[in-house]
Formats: sequence, structure tokens, C-alpha cells
Amino acid sequence: MNKFTFHHSRIMHAISRWSGCTGSPALLSDAHALLYSARSFAAAMLAYYIALAIGLERPSWAIITVYIVSQTSSGASLSRSLYRLAGTVAGAAATVLIVPTFVNTPILCSVILAGWITFCLWLSLLERTPRAYAFVLAGYTASLIGFPAVADPGTVFNIAIIRVQEIAIGIVCAALIHRYILPVRISVLFNSKLAQTLHAVRQRIADTLAGKSDAQSDPLHLALALQFLQGISHHIPYDFALSVPVRQARKALHDRLARLVIVNGELRDRLQTIAGMPAGMQALQDDVQAWLTCDDTGKRKTTADTLQQRSEKLAQRLSAQALTFDDALRVNFLRYIAEAMTLLQQCERLSDVIHRAKSAPVQAEHHAAKGYVFHRDPLSAARIALGAFVIILSGCLLWIYSAWPDGGTAVSILGVCCTLFGSFDTPAPHIVKYIIGSVWGVLISLIYSFALLPPLSDFPVLVAVLAPVYLLAGSLQARPPTTFMAMGITLTLPVLCELGAHYSGDFAAAANTAIALFFATGFAVIGMSLLQTVQADAAINRLLKLCQRDIRRSENGVFKGDETHWTNLMIDRAALLLPRLPRSGRSSARALEHLLHFLRIGLCVMRLRRCGTLPGNGIDEVLYGLTRTTETEALRERIVTMVDLCLPATDEQSCQFVDRLVDLHCALRAQNKEPTHDQ
Repeated sequence: MNKFTFHHSRIMHAISRWSGCTGSPALLSDAHALLYSARSFAAAMLAYYIALAIGLERPSWAIITVYIVSQTSSGASLSRSLYRLAGTVAGAAATVLIVPTFVNTPILCSVILAGWITFCLWLSLLERTPRAYAFVLAGYTASLIGFPAVADPGTVFNIAIIRVQEIAIGIVCAALIHRYILPVRISVLFNSKLAQTLHAVRQRIADTLAGKSDAQSDPLHLALALQFLQGISHHIPYDFALSVPVRQARKALHDRLARLVIVNGELRDRLQTIAGMPAGMQALQDDVQAWLTCDDTGKRKTTADTLQQRSEKLAQRLSAQALTFDDALRVNFLRYIAEAMTLLQQCERLSDVIHRAKSAPVQAEHHAAKGYVFHRDPLSAARIALGAFVIILSGCLLWIYSAWPDGGTAVSILGVCCTLFGSFDTPAPHIVKYIIGSVWGVLISLIYSFALLPPLSDFPVLVAVLAPVYLLAGSLQARPPTTFMAMGITLTLPVLCELGAHYSGDFAAAANTAIALFFATGFAVIGMSLLQTVQADAAINRLLKLCQRDIRRSENGVFKGDETHWTNLMIDRAALLLPRLPRSGRSSARALEHLLHFLRIGLCVMRLRRCGTLPGNGIDEVLYGLTRTTETEALRERIVTMVDLCLPATDEQSCQFVDRLVDLHCALRAQNKEPTHDQ
């Protein structure tokens, strides 16, 4: 494996040098994009050859499948291939059941097909992992097979069987080529991103202790890195075999990184609150800051235990002497410093376990890891799915009542657009990119169909003729800014050229298909702009209201989940909120501060709930008033009085109770003047 990796790196270096000498930064500057394009083209031609050899009716679908499932890493390609196969089989089976059953009522058949497609879309929006692709495929496979078969239902079974065979060939070829021909392991990307994230976390905490004046919600930006790591992590089992403990290590690592987001915010808050820092605390803070910025891993490990012992001893001494709320606040700050160091050391150990694929050190320490928790909103998903249902059904009615011969093709493409782009808040710009690519695809297809392909008779020559456009489009498809435009080329070309066993250039058929394509995508742009677009402000308000709802459930003991579950859920909500802020009319810092406030209040409620059995602590009244009054000053004064009555804390339970009261007091102090309950 090491020898293979060495040769692979030499090849990539050579490609990079060649691309640099060519002088075309738009197409050849990225060696990985070139390698991806070459592998995808090889897989497409292999699938095309096999489909021709066994006499399939539409071998072009094998080519299309390769470009749909291919990803820049082998693990992602394999997982996407498996999900597409599962979704295709499910969608084909549903179509075979639906179309013959409602053969005599085209409108009712269209309603049932649209219902199935939108139900699959709803499930994909709730899943929010790469597994959602299987639901997307189950929906738009039914669209591709079902609507054209409404006018000729007797052929639906044969079409479904042949389509599954064509797609299966494309899937197998893509998986084999991307996995065994110069594979790009997604684990390499995961380890690299993890190292960057750990370094960023250390630097953020060091900046916090240095007193840099960033926004209180600034640590929440780490949520995007955690979301990216989770997306990569899902594909790692398809990259190579990993033991269960290593998968548990990835979950445990996420738990600790998410907790560090909270700890960093609490440290920033305490430094802004503490009036005077004793000399011992200041010296410890400076030493911890130096430890965080140290690049020598060995030195960090030897220094960490000493610093942790110092912080614990200092916290114990000050806790025994604490008589006022300000004293308890300083003790609380020291405990967060100790927790930050502990979490960072655990993250580094877990990172080493993952990188080296070790299993033994993880089993005892991380058996209860939660891992990433996804926010799911069935009502918002249902609204988007309902919009898709209206769009598809409207297209069906136009097709049926106009008796358009190619209307079934147009509606099938419309269903694909609604499902494939339905997960975006603003799907229209992405469809417009696809339309631009499709325009180029149609023009290139006409040139191929009526100028280049007619004189060809040998398969190798055909491959050589197709290579330039597919290598170009594949390179563009590997780059996120041009992915959808490139797909307009790679998916349109095989269909309009009617690549089969024999040349069958038919200008009228190609023109009708192109008209159906542009009508469907244009109709999708208009319909999805009106019915499936999610406004940023509305999405942010919805997220914040759900946070408030969950806090009330926690107060009432209804919310199911512990502190780790709540933290991980809120980290995912922050990752959903952050990309929407540039499109929002709200202040970015204000929206994040609201989210951070709800996160902290939720944690305080859960922790204080566990202290509810202490006699006479009065915590029920405080929790009752959290979301039922805007007079936070009165609540904070009550909390200070409760803390003073509990000091000095002489046992562990009392210390924890005081510590959690301090957390709640600080969370309320940071609260905005706006009410936290629904109006």
C-alpha cells in the first residue's frame, strides 16, 4: 500500500506540473479533477461497452449512471453507487405496481406517481445523511419510468427491468474503476480536515484566554467544520474496513469537539464577567495559553498533566474559601479551564486512534459516545414536498389536456428536478446552471449526432471521438462551482445522441427531446421559485422557535435527550443557520447569539433538573420563570441569593449545584432584551 501510494503521488505531481505548464487555470490547474475525469470516462466507456455487448435497449443510461454516481473519492463513489442501486430498484418496483393498477385513469395515475415522488422527497429531506440519496433515486426513478409509460402501460415492466439492468451496469463499473484505479481515499481528507479543526480549536481557545474581542457566538462557527467531518465520516466505512471501536472513536471525537465549542464560549463569558483576577489564576491562565499555542506535541503532553493538577488544586482551594457569588464565579472559570484541557487531550488521543486505526484504547473510554445529532423538521420537509407535488401535478395536467406527444418525457424531467434540487433552500439558481450546461449539451449533441458519429463504425474510434468533450465536462463536474453546469453536458449528450448498437440519427426526435428538456427545466425554475424556495429569515425563525420549544419540553421533563444530545443537536442547528445568514435580513451576530443563548439555557435546565431533589433549593420556581418572563434581572438576583445561601459548598453535590447556578446566571446575563417565549 505504501508503494502504491508513493507511485500515486508521483503521478499526481506529474499531472500538476503538466497542467501548470499548459497555462489553462480554468480547466487544468487541478490535478485531482483531471484524474477524476479520466476515471469517470473510463468507467462510462466500460459500462457502455458491456451494455452494448449484452444487447441492452438504451445503453446510454449506463453512461449517465456513471456520471451521476461518480465522486472524487472511492468511498463516496461506492456508497453513492449502493444507494442509487437500492433507490432504483425501489422506484422501479413502485412504478410497476402503480402504472398498471391505474392504467385506465391517466390523471389518477399521475396523482399517485406524484404522491410517491413527493413522499420519497419528504423522506430524503428528513434523512439528511448521504443515505437520503436512496430516497431521491426511489422518487425520480419512478418519474423517469412511470410518466412516459402512462400512455403505453403495457411496456412498463420491460422498461423497468431494462432500466435497472442499465443502471446496475453503470453502478458496478463506476464503483470498480473509482475503487481500484488510482483510488483517492476519503480517509486522507478526513484526517487532514480533522488536524486542521483541532488546530483551529486550540487557537480559538488560546485567543479567548488572550482576551481577543470577538463576538460571544464566534465559537459556533466551528459547527460547519463538524458538519463537514460528519459528511466525510459517513463514507469512510465504504473506503476500507474499519473496526467498530474506531467508528465509536469518531463519535466520541465529535462529542468532545462539540463540547469544546460550549467551553470556549463559557470561558469567553467568564473573562468578560470576572472583575478581578487573583495572581494565581492569572499565572495559570497565561501558562495554559502558552500550552495551547505550543507546536511541540511531546512537550504539550508532558505539560498538560502538570497544568491540570494546578488548576484542580487551585479550584479546590478557592472553592473551600468561596463565600460570595464572585468567588463562585472564579471557581467556575477554573473548572472550565480544566475541562478544556481534558477535552483537548482526549481529542488528540482519539485523533491518533482514528489515524492509526487502533481499537484497544477506545473501548473502555468511549463506549457511550453519542456522535452527530441531526436536526429534523417534518413540517418544513412536508411543505417542500407539497410544493413539489403541486408542480409535478400541474405539469401532468398540462401534458394530458394538451395531448403533447413528448409531454411524458417533459414531466419525467420535471419530477427529477423537483427531487434532485428540492434539498436546496433556493433551488432555482442551481437549475439555471443545469440549463446552461444543457444548452451546451444540446449543441454538442447535434454536432456529434449529425457530423461526427455517422461515419464511425469501430468502438475504439467512438471512444476517441467522445473523449475530448467528456474529459472536459468531467473535469468541470469535479469542481463545485461548475458541477451542475457540467452535469447538463454529461447527462444530455448520451440521450440526444441516442448512443446505441446502431446509429439512428433523427433530428426531429432530438429536437422534440430538447424542447421537452428545456420546457421541463424552465417550468421547474418558475414552480420551485414559487413553491419550494425557503426564505432565509423564515428558516432562521423556525430554527429558533424549535429551540424554544425544546427548552420548554426540557423544563417539563418531556424532552428526550441528555446534555450531550442537546449540545450535538444545537451544533447541527448552528451549521444549518450559518449558511443562511448572508441571505438573511437579520444581523448575523444577533441570530447566532440567540442560538447560543438557547443552547446554554437548555444545558442549564437539564443539569439543574438533576439537582431538583435537593430540599428547599427553590430551583423549580427559577426554571418555571425562565421562558415565562422577560425580567431576567429578577431571576439573576434570585440566583445570586441562592448561591450565597449554598456557600461555602462543603460536598460534591452542593459544589455542582452552585456551579450550575453560576452557569444559568451567566447565560441569563448574556440574554438579549427580546423575550424568549413565543408571542
